[in-house]
Amino acid sequence: MKKILHLLENILAFFYPHICVSCLRALKQKEQFFCLKCLHQLPETHYHELEHNPLIYNFMGRVNVENIYSFLFYRKGNSVQSILHQIKYKGGKELASFLGSYYGKQLIDHQNLEDIDFLIPIPLHKKKEKKRGYNQSEWLVKGFSEAINKPYLNTVLIRKEFTETQTKKGRFNRWENVKDVFEVIQPEQIKNKHILICDDVLTTGATLEAAIVKLKEVEGVRVSVITLAVAG
Repeated sequence: MKKILHLLENILAFFYPHICVSCLRALKQKEQFFCLKCLHQLPETHYHELEHNPLIYNFMGRVNVENIYSFLFYRKGNSVQSILHQIKYKGGKELASFLGSYYGKQLIDHQNLEDIDFLIPIPLHKKKEKKRGYNQSEWLVKGFSEAINKPYLNTVLIRKEFTETQTKKGRFNRWENVKDVFEVIQPEQIKNKHILICDDVLTTGATLEAAIVKLKEVEGVRVSVITLAVAG
């Protein structure tokens, strides 16, 4: 029976192959989302391997964070731009989870994350999440959470106001757009905890900063940041 099922899978794969999200070639068995060549050519930052992680300067003088982790370099026109587009606008929630898990396994090898209590995704407004059908940051968190074996909370931090897209705004306007949009509704769950907050991409950091400021209003909260990509 297993041989028959395996044969049927091969026949289906021939006529309806899974496609590499980067080069669009058919995937081989055991490949997920990326062919091995494209997976190994992703523009990884490797910042988590450095003694002095330059990402920490993104929030210096603005808000205190413990650590920052970003997996890939995002630049206009590179493969990561296409990946982020698929994750946010093309239903790529499983792709987000896969990449979150893939990066999380790297962090286990290079960082001591035992001090983390919870992961929290940057929330979408209910209206935007309903339109999109999912929150891409929550699916990233699912992957990270599984890989580093830490629980995540998706009900503590909410986005209380709907905001227009940040894409074409500068740093100051981005901050003005998001500075009051977040609210912590179950502060007792995170009191005196170390939170790892997750977003898809770190650009100016305005959205993350606004969320971190709100989280740190809760007594004893410490915050670290993890993103799939960083602009640079």
